[in-house]
Amino acid sequence: MDTFAHLALGFQVALQPFNLLMLFFGVALGLVIGVLPGLGGTSGVAILLPVTVFVPPTSAVIFLCGIYWGALFGGVVTTILFNIPGEPWSVALLFDGFPLAKQKGRPGLALSSSFVASFVGALVATVLFTFFAVLLADWALAFGPPELFAVFLLAFATLTGLESGSPLKSIAMIGLGLLLASIGFDTVTGAPRLTFGRSELLGGIGFVPVTIGLFGIGELLASAEEQGTLSFQGLAARVGLTDVLDSIKALRDRIWLVLGTTLVGFWIGVLPGTGATPASFLAYGLARSWSKDKEDFGKGEISGIMAPQSSADAAGVGSILPMIALGVPGSPTAAVIMAGLFIWGLQPGPQLFITNPDFVWGLIASIYLGQLLTFTICILGVPLLASIMRVPYAIMTPFIVVISILGSYSLSNSMTDVWITLIFGLVGFWLRKQRYPMAPLVVAIVLGDSMEKVLRQSLIMSDASLTIFFTRPIALVTMIAAIGLFALPVMQGLRRRRLPSRQAA
Repeated sequence: MDTFAHLALGFQVALQPFNLLMLFFGVALGLVIGVLPGLGGTSGVAILLPVTVFVPPTSAVIFLCGIYWGALFGGVVTTILFNIPGEPWSVALLFDGFPLAKQKGRPGLALSSSFVASFVGALVATVLFTFFAVLLADWALAFGPPELFAVFLLAFATLTGLESGSPLKSIAMIGLGLLLASIGFDTVTGAPRLTFGRSELLGGIGFVPVTIGLFGIGELLASAEEQGTLSFQGLAARVGLTDVLDSIKALRDRIWLVLGTTLVGFWIGVLPGTGATPASFLAYGLARSWSKDKEDFGKGEISGIMAPQSSADAAGVGSILPMIALGVPGSPTAAVIMAGLFIWGLQPGPQLFITNPDFVWGLIASIYLGQLLTFTICILGVPLLASIMRVPYAIMTPFIVVISILGSYSLSNSMTDVWITLIFGLVGFWLRKQRYPMAPLVVAIVLGDSMEKVLRQSLIMSDASLTIFFTRPIALVTMIAAIGLFALPVMQGLRRRRLPSRQAA
């Protein structure tokens, strides 16, 4: 079957009434989650992941991805109307979105411009996903344990080398994630590890309770501390037909900028562990550097709205591609969704295209439908979405905490999972206070077991010799790229030290 035949199969799956209903609920919940400060796509997917154990896997992943797409759009509303970023990737939208809405008095144009750019970016990225997913999966079939280990190492190197903060903190989070993933029975010898005599830990620490704690309760506590005293007084706005037509005209004038930042965002999304946040900031910087009127940025320039939004949504779509084709999540949210695949008994990777084509192509088809549905709801329902911001934090916070605890308990009816959720909620709160990145920790927990397994298989194949990673062509190239990324922060540090001495000389 060619790509179009596969896609037709996918639409047959995605257009089933129950799957459409799950997509609608996912998008609607995602929009609400995106609007509320302190919650994000990762938090929403983590909190609602336990619900998906009661529905078929295809419907479940469509529901979770719908939350992701809705959150990507929902963060726009609170950012433009209230000057409060609902999502990390919508921070770049503050620079021109709120000035266009308030200083120039065009909130409808600001919203419609971001929605149109988001839709175009997501649509182009989905087309790229459709045609490159099979190619990447076919290429990945040639991977053995050494090649897979090199890919996993490249994922961690990407998190370290491209991290805008401290590389040492990223490495520390990777180490913590791998340590948590090793708790329980040894996969080869069967000996218990790091259980401290507690029988509850013999099965390991579940990924879902940890994630709910880190991203649900932890992020909620941090947000309540920072924003709980704010009064959300925003602009009243609705998107009219004139705003949509003006935004389409603005898109036509900036089509090459939007397409360029979409390609950049898609590529960043495919890189393991990155996601939409770096894509949006990079796109904003590119838009400003490419513009002939740089002084207009920060004053309501539409290019400063369309560029980060198209890039962020393209990155969101792109982050699902390596998760499906390689078994390596492209973002923290994709990592949570990938954990769901394990819960449903599916093994992400190239074999998934062969063993479960209806699942894979149903997911791809649902991305087209989800983006169209999200765009339509946003255009029609801006006043309703904006009103969600006026729900008092005193009501919203305990409600989300209760939902988080019920979700972690429902997986295995174990109070141990509840305690893990609460403990990691406090841990996540402390990590945010200390500015430790969450993405490396999440990716390490998800990939820890798989990485250990392929490492041991590789060493068994080579009689415990590390040369196996440097004698096979694909593994060699990937290992060189990983080592280069790990060394990048060191090189940048040496360069910064040499620059003042040269200037002094």
